[in-house]
Amino acid sequence: MRGFVDVFRRGFWVNVRFALVAIREHKLRAGLTTLGIVLGVATVMGMVAIVSGFNNNVIGNLQAFGANRIEFQKHEESFGHGDSDYEEQKKRRNLTLQDAAALRVAVPEALAVSALAAYTEAVLHVKRGNLEANMPYVLGVDEWYPTGTSYNVGQGRFFTPAEIAHSAPLVIIGLDVKDAIFPQEDPLGKEITVDGAHYRVIGVLARKGEQFGWSPDNKVVLPYGTFARQFPFRILQDGVNISVVPRRGEDLQLVVEKCVSVLRQRRKVPFNEPNDFGVSTPDQLISQFKQITGGITGAMVFIAALSLLIGGVGVMNIMLVSVTERTREIGIRKSLGAFRRDIVGQFLIEAVTLSSVGGVIGVAIGIGIAALVKALVPSLPTDIPLWSPILGLAVSMGVGIFFGAYPAVKASRLDPIESLRYE
Repeated sequence: MRGFVDVFRRGFWVNVRFALVAIREHKLRAGLTTLGIVLGVATVMGMVAIVSGFNNNVIGNLQAFGANRIEFQKHEESFGHGDSDYEEQKKRRNLTLQDAAALRVAVPEALAVSALAAYTEAVLHVKRGNLEANMPYVLGVDEWYPTGTSYNVGQGRFFTPAEIAHSAPLVIIGLDVKDAIFPQEDPLGKEITVDGAHYRVIGVLARKGEQFGWSPDNKVVLPYGTFARQFPFRILQDGVNISVVPRRGEDLQLVVEKCVSVLRQRRKVPFNEPNDFGVSTPDQLISQFKQITGGITGAMVFIAALSLLIGGVGVMNIMLVSVTERTREIGIRKSLGAFRRDIVGQFLIEAVTLSSVGGVIGVAIGIGIAALVKALVPSLPTDIPLWSPILGLAVSMGVGIFFGAYPAVKASRLDPIESLRYE
């Protein structure tokens, strides 16, 4: 092992300089040789930047909606286009306000249990005079909505329990709606219409920001009874979604188990049958998302590995050509007392230098790809973790060592007398 280290220590920078001179003198050959390494490292860098940035953004967005929030709904929630049994899930019984009330009584570990109804599918006309919001959606909520869903009022106030109990004609709007129909004035106390019904604005929700191309700020919020009076068919069709927030983060699993038990008893689900309602937490959604991006990452890594393999074969071939071209030089070095390990070190360092140059170019291109994607598609964030360029350079050096070993050993085994005769 000590002799192997000595190979790289003796004359290391001299060999690196010779390798760089060879690259400069044979630019086209060196460029074609390292092309596979450049493409492989650039692919890995770009892929890591996009997937890592997207993962961080998704996780941050999910946690912004409540890191410990537990959701119960009629349908199973997942990324992508629903499950194959979605039509069957539509036949399930709705969750109700009474279910939410039962959870408040039976689960003291819950800080808040909030029920809400949503109308998101149709085009709703939310207007003030001649100004109209851009296709917002509407919610019907109870008094626990801010705590149960991590939505806070940024301006004005939230509904009082009495206003919710009496189905008051009041509304709270998201910032996208406020910007559309109250661009230059305070909306508080003003009147708007929601599909023709008149409501007075008492609050504006704090901004959440766009999530996956969808804005949670583009909505209007009504008291639950008010919503049920104007959109009764939505209650009949989908019931309510229930959000539960534990008092302590460490009680999340306990709260999930107790809530599931209560709902199963109320819905009379047999002990040997699965739940007839959906349960989701941010951790579950994050896990599902990582499975999707993990598959994409695996495919990109496979493509990058093929590029690196092609680049490595190119390095090996060019080093074999170099050994042939410098056979006489090898004979002279051996005749002057060079050991086999010195010859191995010379050609191995040249191979590593060649592949490392490709790695540096690949890292630079990968960083450029990440910056370009971020500039052209602001909604698709990119993030380059510190380890990714280090990994890219390490992989390129590893390719040089692996594929340069055979030419280096072959050069070290040349007979000095035969090498001196080589023309």
